[in-house]
Amino acid sequence: MGATLGQTAVAVLATLVVKGRAPKTGYTRERFGDGWVDTDHNGCDSRNDVLARDLTAKTFKPGTRDCVVATGTLIDPYNGKAITFTRGQDTSSAVQIDHVVALSDAWQKGAQQWDEAKRVAFANDGLELLAVDGPLNEQKSDGDAATWLPPNRSYRCTYVARQVGLKAAWGLWVTVAEHDAIAGVLASCPNQFLSLDPAAGTDGSTGAGTSESEGQAPSTAANPSKAPTPPPAPAPAPAPVPAPVTAAAPASDPVPAPVPADTGGGTDPDMGTCKAAKAAGYGPYVEGQDPEYAFYRDADHDGTVCE
Repeated sequence: MGATLGQTAVAVLATLVVKGRAPKTGYTRERFGDGWVDTDHNGCDSRNDVLARDLTAKTFKPGTRDCVVATGTLIDPYNGKAITFTRGQDTSSAVQIDHVVALSDAWQKGAQQWDEAKRVAFANDGLELLAVDGPLNEQKSDGDAATWLPPNRSYRCTYVARQVGLKAAWGLWVTVAEHDAIAGVLASCPNQFLSLDPAAGTDGSTGAGTSESEGQAPSTAANPSKAPTPPPAPAPAPAPVPAPVTAAAPASDPVPAPVPADTGGGTDPDMGTCKAAKAAGYGPYVEGQDPEYAFYRDADHDGTVCE
């Protein structure tokens, strides 16, 4: 099952399989990879790619080749408010990366039948990831459209269309309650196009009453480091979405965890291991530039740790 630009979310919703939710048995976050990976091989993991894509007025940590986002501003699509992002132990969680289709929801609606490579690719798909307000991301948790919708009503059409596009592209099903909830939202915007552009709608501007919901062609502008090749123009028999790309090796956990006090004397705290450092949003560190370099083992001797 696939979906292409030029199709309405209402039309594609009608093609999704509707059936009950499978048991959650066996689900863990690690089933979708151990954190964020660099699926497009641009040297940055998907978390930093999404921050760079969705934030404005960005600055980057020196010595990271414009990879690790240090500061920026997010116009949160879920509540419409401006949120200041500052990378750090006590501040990074203000902006979090949401899986638009919650991973647990995907697990119960088809993903548990996938192999690990496909689940990792899904968890790091640019369309599946969105920088959002941290507390709202935690409030959403594992909810589908039947249990949670963004409080910003002007974004709901884009939000459910993005979910429909993802579920069609990856072959996931919906429950009766979820189908009906999505249909209820789309009743107010029947001409809403599928959201297949990873960069579209991050400012909440493509909901009901906007150009997409009025039936005009959706935007194809995307961050060049994350966007897939644009689909072909609509035709009587649209081509299916290309098969998901196999992901590279996983890196770190999605939400920065509390970390211990700085014991190494550097700018950032000594986390003990690069895995723990990256999970909290730290690294990479370059020899001769970052004092934190000395905290960790440079296994490949390339002058950079916690990449």
